[in-house]
Amino acid sequence: MRETRLRFPPSPTGYLHIGGARTALYNWLYAKKHGGKLILRIEDTDEDRSTEESIQGILDSLEWLGIDYDEGPYFQTEFAKDHIDAAQTLLTKGVAYKCFCTREELETKREAALAKKGHLGYDRTCRCLTAEQLKEKEAAGLPFVLRFKIPERTGLHSYNDEILGRIQVDYKEMDDFVIVRSNGKPLYLLCNVVDDIRDRISHVIRGQDHMTNTLKQVLLYEALDAPLPIFAHMPLTLDTKKAKISKRSHGEIVAVQFYRDKGFIPWAFNNFLALLGWSAGNDQEFFSKEELIEQFSLERINKSSAIFNYRKNDPKFFTDPKAIYFNEHYLRTMDIKALGELVRVELELDNLWDDSYAGDREEWYLSTLDLIRDRFHTLKDFTTLGRAYFADDFTVEEKPLKKNILKNESLKEWFPELANRYEQLSDFNLEETERVARELASELDIKPGILINGMRTAVTGQLAGPSMFDILVTLGQDKIVARLRNIHLLFA
Repeated sequence: MRETRLRFPPSPTGYLHIGGARTALYNWLYAKKHGGKLILRIEDTDEDRSTEESIQGILDSLEWLGIDYDEGPYFQTEFAKDHIDAAQTLLTKGVAYKCFCTREELETKREAALAKKGHLGYDRTCRCLTAEQLKEKEAAGLPFVLRFKIPERTGLHSYNDEILGRIQVDYKEMDDFVIVRSNGKPLYLLCNVVDDIRDRISHVIRGQDHMTNTLKQVLLYEALDAPLPIFAHMPLTLDTKKAKISKRSHGEIVAVQFYRDKGFIPWAFNNFLALLGWSAGNDQEFFSKEELIEQFSLERINKSSAIFNYRKNDPKFFTDPKAIYFNEHYLRTMDIKALGELVRVELELDNLWDDSYAGDREEWYLSTLDLIRDRFHTLKDFTTLGRAYFADDFTVEEKPLKKNILKNESLKEWFPELANRYEQLSDFNLEETERVARELASELDIKPGILINGMRTAVTGQLAGPSMFDILVTLGQDKIVARLRNIHLLFA
Protein backbone atom coordinates (compact mmCIF):
# COMPACT_ATOMS: atom_id res chain seq x y z
CA MET A 1 0.00 0.00 0.00
CA ARG A 2 1.36 3.41 -1.00
CA GLU A 3 1.17 6.27 1.42
CA THR A 4 -1.50 8.76 0.41
CA ARG A 5 0.41 11.83 -0.74
CA LEU A 6 -1.04 14.71 -2.74
CA ARG A 7 0.37 18.00 -3.91
CA PHE A 8 -0.77 21.48 -4.75
CA PRO A 9 1.70 23.05 -7.21
CA PRO A 10 0.72 26.67 -7.94
CA SER A 11 2.65 28.85 -10.36
CA PRO A 12 3.69 32.15 -8.69
CA THR A 13 2.85 34.33 -11.68
CA GLY A 14 0.01 36.16 -9.94
CA TYR A 15 -2.48 35.73 -7.10
CA LEU A 16 -4.23 32.49 -6.15
CA HIS A 17 -7.56 32.52 -7.99
CA ILE A 18 -10.71 30.60 -7.14
CA GLY A 19 -9.97 27.78 -9.59
CA GLY A 20 -6.59 27.17 -7.99
CA ALA A 21 -8.09 27.52 -4.51
CA ARG A 22 -10.71 24.89 -5.32
CA THR A 23 -7.94 22.55 -6.54
CA ALA A 24 -6.03 23.12 -3.30
CA LEU A 25 -9.19 22.51 -1.27
CA TYR A 26 -10.05 19.23 -3.02
CA ASN A 27 -6.50 17.93 -2.56
CA TRP A 28 -6.58 18.99 1.09
CA LEU A 29 -9.94 17.33 1.72
CA TYR A 30 -8.82 14.08 0.13
CA ALA A 31 -5.58 14.03 2.11
CA LYS A 32 -7.39 14.75 5.38
CA LYS A 33 -10.04 12.11 4.75
CA HIS A 34 -7.53 9.37 3.99
CA GLY A 35 -4.96 10.25 6.62
CA GLY A 36 -2.54 11.37 3.94
CA LYS A 37 -0.24 14.32 3.43
CA LEU A 38 -0.48 17.43 1.30
CA ILE A 39 2.70 18.86 -0.20
CA LEU A 40 2.93 22.47 -1.33
CA ARG A 41 5.25 22.86 -4.29
CA ILE A 42 5.76 26.28 -5.87
CA GLU A 43 6.40 25.74 -9.58
CA ASP A 44 8.57 28.80 -10.12
CA THR A 45 10.40 27.82 -13.30
CA ASP A 46 8.85 30.71 -15.27
CA GLU A 47 11.57 33.11 -14.21
CA ASP A 48 10.22 36.03 -16.23
CA ARG A 49 6.80 36.02 -14.54
CA SER A 50 7.39 34.48 -11.13
CA THR A 51 7.59 37.01 -8.30
CA GLU A 52 8.17 37.02 -4.56
CA GLU A 53 4.97 39.01 -4.19
CA SER A 54 2.99 36.25 -5.89
CA ILE A 55 4.59 33.58 -3.74
CA GLN A 56 3.67 35.47 -0.57
CA GLY A 57 0.16 36.08 -1.90
CA ILE A 58 -0.33 32.34 -2.46
CA LEU A 59 0.94 31.52 1.03
CA ASP A 60 -1.26 34.20 2.60
CA SER A 61 -4.34 33.00 0.68
CA LEU A 62 -3.85 29.38 1.74
CA GLU A 63 -3.37 30.48 5.34
CA TRP A 64 -6.56 32.57 5.22
CA LEU A 65 -8.51 29.63 3.78
CA GLY A 66 -7.12 27.37 6.49
CA ILE A 67 -5.64 24.95 3.95
CA ASP A 68 -2.56 23.73 5.76
CA TYR A 69 0.10 21.52 4.22
CA ASP A 70 2.32 18.84 5.69
CA GLU A 71 5.45 19.46 3.63
CA GLY A 72 6.86 22.47 1.85
CA PRO A 73 6.75 24.90 0.42
CA TYR A 74 9.22 23.34 -1.97
CA PHE A 75 10.40 25.35 -4.94
CA GLN A 76 10.72 23.66 -8.31
CA THR A 77 13.83 25.65 -9.25
CA GLU A 78 15.67 24.06 -6.32
CA PHE A 79 15.47 20.71 -8.09
CA ALA A 80 16.74 21.76 -11.51
CA LYS A 81 19.49 19.12 -11.36
CA ASP A 82 16.89 16.38 -10.87
CA HIS A 83 15.09 17.50 -14.02
CA ILE A 84 18.27 17.61 -16.11
CA ASP A 85 19.39 14.23 -14.78
CA ALA A 86 16.05 12.71 -15.72
CA ALA A 87 16.32 14.13 -19.24
CA GLN A 88 19.80 12.65 -19.57
CA THR A 89 18.49 9.29 -18.35
CA LEU A 90 15.80 9.33 -21.05
CA LEU A 91 18.38 10.25 -23.68
CA THR A 92 20.74 7.48 -22.54
CA LYS A 93 17.94 4.92 -22.54
CA GLY A 94 17.12 5.86 -26.12
CA VAL A 95 13.58 7.05 -25.40
CA ALA A 96 14.50 10.66 -26.11
CA TYR A 97 16.55 12.21 -28.91
CA LYS A 98 18.12 15.47 -30.01
CA CYS A 99 16.11 17.47 -32.51
CA PHE A 100 18.07 20.09 -34.50
CA CYS A 101 15.14 21.38 -36.57
CA THR A 102 14.90 25.17 -36.45
CA ARG A 103 11.71 27.08 -35.79
CA GLU A 104 11.64 28.20 -39.42
CA GLU A 105 12.01 24.62 -40.66
CA LEU A 106 9.22 23.45 -38.40
CA GLU A 107 6.94 26.23 -39.62
CA THR A 108 7.70 25.36 -43.25
CA LYS A 109 6.84 21.70 -42.56
CA ARG A 110 3.61 22.74 -40.88
CA GLU A 111 2.53 24.96 -43.77
CA ALA A 112 3.26 22.15 -46.21
CA ALA A 113 1.18 19.73 -44.16
CA LEU A 114 -1.67 22.24 -44.02
CA ALA A 115 -1.59 22.60 -47.80
CA LYS A 116 -1.83 18.84 -48.22
CA LYS A 117 -4.34 18.51 -45.35
CA GLY A 118 -1.92 16.10 -43.74
CA HIS A 119 -0.77 15.48 -40.17
CA LEU A 120 0.37 18.74 -38.54
CA GLY A 121 2.65 17.18 -35.95
CA TYR A 122 6.40 16.83 -36.04
CA ASP A 123 7.53 14.52 -38.87
CA ARG A 124 10.29 12.93 -36.73
CA THR A 125 13.08 13.99 -39.09
CA CYS A 126 15.72 13.99 -36.36
CA ARG A 127 14.46 10.75 -34.85
CA CYS A 128 15.70 9.09 -38.02
CA LEU A 129 19.19 10.60 -38.02
CA THR A 130 22.04 8.13 -38.40
CA ALA A 131 24.80 8.07 -35.83
CA GLU A 132 27.08 9.79 -38.35
CA GLN A 133 24.55 12.56 -39.07
CA LEU A 134 24.00 13.10 -35.37
CA LYS A 135 27.73 13.37 -34.69
CA GLU A 136 28.10 15.85 -37.55
CA LYS A 137 25.40 18.16 -36.19
CA GLU A 138 26.80 17.96 -32.67
CA ALA A 139 30.28 18.80 -33.97
CA ALA A 140 28.86 21.84 -35.72
CA GLY A 141 27.47 23.07 -32.39
CA LEU A 142 23.91 23.33 -33.70
CA PRO A 143 21.26 24.13 -31.09
CA PHE A 144 18.80 21.35 -30.30
CA VAL A 145 15.85 20.41 -28.16
CA LEU A 146 15.22 17.03 -26.60
CA ARG A 147 12.13 15.20 -27.81
CA PHE A 148 10.51 12.17 -26.24
CA LYS A 149 10.00 9.20 -28.55
CA ILE A 150 6.39 8.13 -28.74
CA PRO A 151 6.50 4.32 -28.70
CA GLU A 152 5.95 2.78 -32.11
CA ARG A 153 2.95 0.78 -31.06
CA THR A 154 -0.41 0.11 -32.63
CA GLY A 155 -3.61 0.64 -30.74
CA LEU A 156 -4.54 3.01 -27.96
CA HIS A 157 -2.51 4.73 -25.29
CA SER A 158 -4.69 5.18 -22.20
CA TYR A 159 -4.94 5.72 -18.47
CA ASN A 160 -7.80 5.55 -15.99
CA ASP A 161 -9.19 8.78 -14.60
CA GLU A 162 -11.01 8.60 -11.27
CA ILE A 163 -13.52 11.25 -12.38
CA LEU A 164 -13.77 10.85 -16.14
CA GLY A 165 -13.11 7.14 -16.59
CA ARG A 166 -10.88 5.73 -19.31
CA ILE A 167 -8.96 8.37 -21.27
CA GLN A 168 -7.32 7.17 -24.47
CA VAL A 169 -5.72 8.25 -27.72
CA ASP A 170 -4.32 6.38 -30.68
CA TYR A 171 -0.52 6.22 -30.60
CA LYS A 172 -0.54 7.32 -34.23
CA GLU A 173 -2.05 10.67 -33.21
CA MET A 174 0.68 11.46 -30.69
CA ASP A 175 3.71 13.58 -31.59
CA ASP A 176 7.23 13.30 -30.26
CA PHE A 177 6.98 16.09 -27.73
CA VAL A 178 9.72 18.39 -26.47
CA ILE A 179 10.98 17.78 -22.94
CA VAL A 180 14.03 20.12 -22.92
CA ARG A 181 14.29 23.51 -24.63
CA SER A 182 17.20 24.57 -26.80
CA ASN A 183 18.51 26.64 -23.85
CA GLY A 184 18.90 23.43 -21.87
CA LYS A 185 15.94 23.98 -19.55
CA PRO A 186 13.46 21.11 -19.11
CA LEU A 187 9.78 21.82 -19.76
CA TYR A 188 6.92 21.60 -17.27
CA LEU A 189 5.88 18.21 -18.66
CA LEU A 190 9.08 16.59 -17.47
CA CYS A 191 9.71 18.70 -14.36
CA ASN A 192 6.25 17.97 -13.01
CA VAL A 193 6.69 14.22 -13.40
CA VAL A 194 10.18 14.20 -11.89
CA ASP A 195 8.96 16.22 -8.90
CA ASP A 196 5.94 13.96 -8.37
CA ILE A 197 8.17 10.88 -8.47
CA ARG A 198 10.62 12.40 -6.00
CA ASP A 199 7.80 13.52 -3.67
CA ARG A 200 6.16 10.07 -3.91
CA ILE A 201 2.85 11.54 -5.02
CA SER A 202 0.12 8.91 -5.00
CA HIS A 203 -2.80 11.03 -6.29
CA VAL A 204 -2.86 13.88 -8.80
CA ILE A 205 -6.07 15.91 -8.54
CA ARG A 206 -6.08 18.79 -11.01
CA GLY A 207 -8.10 20.53 -13.70
CA GLN A 208 -9.20 19.04 -16.99
CA ASP A 209 -6.94 21.48 -18.84
CA HIS A 210 -4.04 19.17 -17.88
CA MET A 211 -5.54 16.09 -19.55
CA THR A 212 -3.44 16.37 -22.72
CA ASN A 213 -0.36 16.68 -20.53
CA THR A 214 -1.33 13.57 -18.61
CA LEU A 215 -1.38 11.36 -21.71
CA LYS A 216 2.24 12.38 -22.34
CA GLN A 217 3.26 12.23 -18.71
CA VAL A 218 2.05 8.65 -18.33
CA LEU A 219 4.67 7.72 -20.94
CA LEU A 220 7.33 9.61 -18.97
CA TYR A 221 6.45 7.71 -15.77
CA GLU A 222 6.78 4.44 -17.67
CA ALA A 223 10.10 5.48 -19.26
CA LEU A 224 11.47 6.47 -15.84
CA ASP A 225 10.33 3.13 -14.36
CA ALA A 226 8.11 4.89 -11.82
CA PRO A 227 4.66 3.82 -10.62
CA LEU A 228 1.76 5.88 -11.91
CA PRO A 229 -0.17 8.04 -9.47
CA ILE A 230 -3.95 7.92 -9.49
CA PHE A 231 -5.19 10.71 -11.76
CA ALA A 232 -8.39 12.69 -11.23
CA HIS A 233 -9.19 15.61 -13.53
CA MET A 234 -11.74 18.06 -12.22
CA PRO A 235 -14.07 20.11 -14.41
CA LEU A 236 -12.91 23.64 -15.09
CA THR A 237 -14.33 26.72 -13.43
CA LEU A 238 -16.00 28.88 -16.10
CA ASP A 239 -17.69 32.27 -16.12
CA THR A 240 -21.26 32.79 -17.35
CA LYS A 241 -19.99 33.08 -20.92
CA LYS A 242 -18.36 29.64 -20.61
CA ALA A 243 -14.85 31.14 -20.63
CA LYS A 244 -12.27 29.63 -18.30
CA ILE A 245 -11.71 31.64 -15.12
CA SER A 246 -8.23 33.13 -15.15
CA LYS A 247 -6.35 35.88 -13.38
CA ARG A 248 -5.42 37.51 -16.67
CA SER A 249 -8.95 37.68 -18.08
CA HIS A 250 -11.05 38.32 -15.00
CA GLY A 251 -8.91 40.46 -12.73
CA GLU A 252 -9.03 40.69 -8.96
CA ILE A 253 -12.63 39.50 -8.59
CA VAL A 254 -11.44 35.90 -9.00
CA ALA A 255 -8.57 36.32 -6.51
CA VAL A 256 -8.84 34.69 -3.09
CA GLN A 257 -7.37 37.83 -1.51
CA PHE A 258 -10.26 39.85 -2.97
CA TYR A 259 -12.71 37.87 -0.83
CA ARG A 260 -10.54 38.09 2.24
CA ASP A 261 -10.38 41.87 1.81
CA LYS A 262 -14.14 42.10 1.18
CA GLY A 263 -14.82 40.57 4.58
CA PHE A 264 -15.66 36.98 3.73
CA ILE A 265 -15.52 34.28 6.38
CA PRO A 266 -12.84 31.73 5.41
CA TRP A 267 -14.87 28.58 6.01
CA ALA A 268 -17.91 30.07 4.28
CA PHE A 269 -15.76 30.61 1.21
CA ASN A 270 -14.40 27.07 1.44
CA ASN A 271 -17.96 25.75 1.63
CA PHE A 272 -18.82 27.74 -1.50
CA LEU A 273 -15.73 26.48 -3.33
CA ALA A 274 -16.40 22.86 -2.37
CA LEU A 275 -19.82 22.95 -4.02
CA LEU A 276 -18.41 24.59 -7.13
CA GLY A 277 -18.12 21.23 -8.87
CA TRP A 278 -18.89 18.71 -6.11
CA SER A 279 -21.95 17.61 -4.16
CA ALA A 280 -22.64 15.19 -1.34
CA GLY A 281 -25.36 13.52 -3.39
CA ASN A 282 -28.16 15.03 -1.34
CA ASP A 283 -29.61 18.48 -0.62
CA GLN A 284 -27.06 19.42 2.04
CA GLU A 285 -25.47 22.81 1.43
CA PHE A 286 -23.73 23.75 4.64
CA PHE A 287 -20.93 21.59 6.02
CA SER A 288 -18.71 21.85 9.02
CA LYS A 289 -15.04 21.17 8.35
CA GLU A 290 -15.41 17.68 9.81
CA GLU A 291 -18.51 16.92 7.75
CA LEU A 292 -16.92 18.03 4.50
CA ILE A 293 -13.80 15.96 5.11
CA GLU A 294 -15.91 12.92 5.95
CA GLN A 295 -18.26 13.21 2.96
CA PHE A 296 -15.79 14.32 0.28
CA SER A 297 -15.06 11.81 -2.47
CA LEU A 298 -13.71 11.90 -6.00
CA GLU A 299 -16.77 10.00 -7.20
CA ARG A 300 -19.04 12.94 -6.34
CA ILE A 301 -17.06 15.48 -8.37
CA ASN A 302 -19.10 16.59 -11.36
CA LYS A 303 -17.93 15.75 -14.86
CA SER A 304 -19.28 19.01 -16.30
CA SER A 305 -17.73 22.44 -15.75
CA ALA A 306 -18.68 24.61 -12.79
CA ILE A 307 -20.02 28.11 -13.39
CA PHE A 308 -18.78 31.06 -11.37
CA ASN A 309 -21.36 33.83 -11.66
CA TYR A 310 -18.99 36.63 -12.57
CA ARG A 311 -20.62 40.01 -11.77
CA LYS A 312 -17.98 42.67 -12.14
CA ASN A 313 -20.36 45.62 -12.51
CA ASP A 314 -23.08 44.68 -10.03
CA PRO A 315 -22.69 46.97 -6.98
CA LYS A 316 -24.89 44.83 -4.74
CA PHE A 317 -23.68 41.36 -5.67
CA PHE A 318 -20.12 42.23 -6.67
CA THR A 319 -19.48 38.52 -7.09
CA ASP A 320 -21.36 35.24 -7.39
CA PRO A 321 -24.55 35.66 -5.28
CA LYS A 322 -24.06 32.08 -4.10
CA ALA A 323 -20.80 33.12 -2.45
CA ILE A 324 -22.66 35.95 -0.68
CA TYR A 325 -25.38 33.49 0.32
CA PHE A 326 -22.92 31.17 2.03
CA ASN A 327 -21.20 34.04 3.76
CA GLU A 328 -24.50 35.41 5.07
CA HIS A 329 -25.42 32.02 6.48
CA TYR A 330 -22.22 31.59 8.45
CA LEU A 331 -22.09 35.21 9.56
CA ARG A 332 -25.63 34.99 10.97
CA THR A 333 -25.42 31.52 12.54
CA MET A 334 -21.85 30.89 13.65
CA ASP A 335 -20.74 30.82 17.27
CA ILE A 336 -20.83 34.41 18.48
CA LYS A 337 -17.40 34.26 20.11
CA ALA A 338 -15.86 32.95 16.90
CA LEU A 339 -17.58 35.78 15.02
CA GLY A 340 -16.28 38.21 17.61
CA GLU A 341 -12.70 37.25 16.79
CA LEU A 342 -13.29 37.83 13.07
CA VAL A 343 -15.02 41.17 13.61
CA ARG A 344 -12.22 42.24 15.94
CA VAL A 345 -9.81 42.13 12.99
CA GLU A 346 -12.08 44.44 10.98
CA LEU A 347 -12.52 46.85 13.90
CA GLU A 348 -8.76 46.99 14.42
CA LEU A 349 -8.21 47.75 10.73
CA ASP A 350 -10.58 50.73 11.04
CA ASN A 351 -9.20 51.85 14.45
CA LEU A 352 -12.55 51.05 16.08
CA TRP A 353 -11.40 48.33 18.45
CA ASP A 354 -11.55 49.00 22.18
CA ASP A 355 -9.64 46.64 24.45
CA SER A 356 -12.58 46.68 26.85
CA TYR A 357 -14.48 44.58 24.27
CA ALA A 358 -12.21 41.71 25.28
CA GLY A 359 -12.45 42.67 28.96
CA ASP A 360 -15.24 44.06 31.11
CA ARG A 361 -17.38 44.98 28.06
CA GLU A 362 -17.08 41.62 26.30
CA GLU A 363 -20.69 40.72 27.08
CA TRP A 364 -21.85 44.01 25.54
CA TYR A 365 -19.60 43.49 22.51
CA LEU A 366 -20.84 39.99 21.76
CA SER A 367 -24.51 40.80 22.40
CA THR A 368 -24.21 43.81 20.08
CA LEU A 369 -22.78 41.66 17.30
CA ASP A 370 -25.59 39.18 17.83
CA LEU A 371 -28.15 41.99 17.65
CA ILE A 372 -26.96 43.52 14.39
CA ARG A 373 -25.60 40.59 12.37
CA ASP A 374 -28.92 39.37 10.93
CA ARG A 375 -28.97 42.00 8.18
CA PHE A 376 -25.28 41.91 7.34
CA HIS A 377 -23.62 40.18 4.39
CA THR A 378 -19.88 40.39 5.09
CA LEU A 379 -17.59 41.22 7.99
CA LYS A 380 -17.01 44.66 6.47
CA ASP A 381 -20.64 45.53 7.27
CA PHE A 382 -19.78 45.71 10.97
CA THR A 383 -17.50 48.70 10.31
CA THR A 384 -19.75 50.35 7.71
CA LEU A 385 -23.44 49.62 8.32
CA GLY A 386 -22.69 48.91 11.98
CA ARG A 387 -20.20 51.71 12.59
CA ALA A 388 -22.63 53.67 14.79
CA TYR A 389 -22.34 51.00 17.48
CA PHE A 390 -18.59 51.47 17.79
CA ALA A 391 -18.01 55.15 16.94
CA ASP A 392 -19.77 58.51 16.81
CA ASP A 393 -18.44 59.44 13.35
CA PHE A 394 -20.82 57.25 11.38
CA THR A 395 -22.37 58.04 7.99
CA VAL A 396 -26.07 58.80 7.71
CA GLU A 397 -27.30 57.25 4.47
CA GLU A 398 -29.03 59.55 2.00
CA LYS A 399 -32.25 57.59 1.56
CA PRO A 400 -33.25 57.36 5.26
CA LEU A 401 -32.03 60.92 5.83
CA LYS A 402 -34.49 62.23 3.25
CA LYS A 403 -37.31 59.88 4.23
CA ASN A 404 -37.11 59.96 8.03
CA ILE A 405 -35.45 63.28 8.90
CA LEU A 406 -35.39 66.08 6.37
CA LYS A 407 -39.05 65.99 5.41
CA ASN A 408 -40.07 66.76 9.01
CA GLU A 409 -38.30 69.82 10.45
CA SER A 410 -40.29 69.54 13.66
CA LEU A 411 -37.87 66.81 14.69
CA LYS A 412 -35.43 69.60 15.53
CA GLU A 413 -37.76 70.41 18.44
CA TRP A 414 -39.15 66.97 19.21
CA PHE A 415 -35.85 65.09 19.51
CA PRO A 416 -34.29 67.44 22.11
CA GLU A 417 -37.47 67.02 24.16
CA LEU A 418 -37.27 63.25 23.77
CA ALA A 419 -33.60 63.44 24.81
CA ASN A 420 -34.57 65.32 27.97
CA ARG A 421 -37.13 62.66 28.90
CA TYR A 422 -34.67 59.85 28.22
CA GLU A 423 -32.05 61.59 30.34
CA GLN A 424 -34.41 61.61 33.31
CA LEU A 425 -35.01 57.86 33.23
CA SER A 426 -33.51 56.02 36.17
CA ASP A 427 -33.88 52.70 34.37
CA PHE A 428 -33.03 52.92 30.67
CA ASN A 429 -34.63 49.63 29.55
CA LEU A 430 -36.79 48.35 26.69
CA GLU A 431 -40.14 49.02 28.40
CA GLU A 432 -39.28 52.50 29.60
CA THR A 433 -37.69 53.74 26.38
CA GLU A 434 -40.69 52.56 24.37
CA ARG A 435 -43.18 54.05 26.86
CA VAL A 436 -41.49 57.45 26.73
CA ALA A 437 -41.41 57.54 22.92
CA ARG A 438 -45.04 56.54 22.56
CA GLU A 439 -46.19 59.00 25.24
CA LEU A 440 -44.45 61.88 23.47
CA ALA A 441 -45.97 60.82 20.13
CA SER A 442 -49.41 60.79 21.75
CA GLU A 443 -48.88 64.26 23.21
CA LEU A 444 -47.73 65.57 19.82
CA ASP A 445 -50.64 63.79 18.10
CA ILE A 446 -48.35 62.07 15.63
CA LYS A 447 -47.78 58.45 14.72
CA PRO A 448 -45.13 56.79 16.92
CA GLY A 449 -43.38 55.63 13.75
CA ILE A 450 -42.35 59.22 12.96
CA LEU A 451 -40.25 59.34 16.12
CA ILE A 452 -39.13 55.72 15.97
CA ASN A 453 -38.00 55.80 12.33
CA GLY A 454 -36.43 59.20 12.81
CA MET A 455 -34.51 57.94 15.83
CA ARG A 456 -33.24 54.95 13.89
CA THR A 457 -31.73 57.19 11.26
CA ALA A 458 -30.42 59.75 13.76
CA VAL A 459 -28.67 57.23 16.01
CA THR A 460 -27.52 54.57 13.48
CA GLY A 461 -27.61 56.29 10.06
CA GLN A 462 -29.64 53.39 8.66
CA LEU A 463 -33.10 52.85 7.18
CA ALA A 464 -33.61 49.42 8.73
CA GLY A 465 -32.19 47.25 11.45
CA PRO A 466 -33.04 45.59 14.75
CA SER A 467 -35.86 46.72 17.01
CA MET A 468 -35.43 50.43 17.70
CA PHE A 469 -35.68 49.97 21.44
CA ASP A 470 -33.10 47.19 21.42
CA ILE A 471 -30.85 49.68 19.64
CA LEU A 472 -31.48 52.36 22.27
CA VAL A 473 -30.64 50.07 25.17
CA THR A 474 -27.59 48.66 23.37
CA LEU A 475 -26.12 52.07 22.56
CA GLY A 476 -26.87 53.30 26.06
CA GLN A 477 -28.51 56.30 27.67
CA ASP A 478 -25.68 58.83 27.33
CA LYS A 479 -25.01 58.10 23.66
CA ILE A 480 -28.71 58.22 22.73
CA VAL A 481 -29.32 61.48 24.55
CA ALA A 482 -26.30 63.10 22.88
CA ARG A 483 -27.26 61.94 19.38
CA LEU A 484 -30.87 63.08 19.72
CA ARG A 485 -29.74 66.52 20.89
CA ASN A 486 -27.48 66.77 17.83
CA ILE A 487 -30.43 66.39 15.46
CA HIS A 488 -29.84 69.93 14.15
CA LEU A 489 -26.57 68.77 12.58
CA LEU A 490 -28.52 66.59 10.16
CA PHE A 491 -30.38 69.62 8.83
CA ALA A 492 -27.21 71.63 8.25
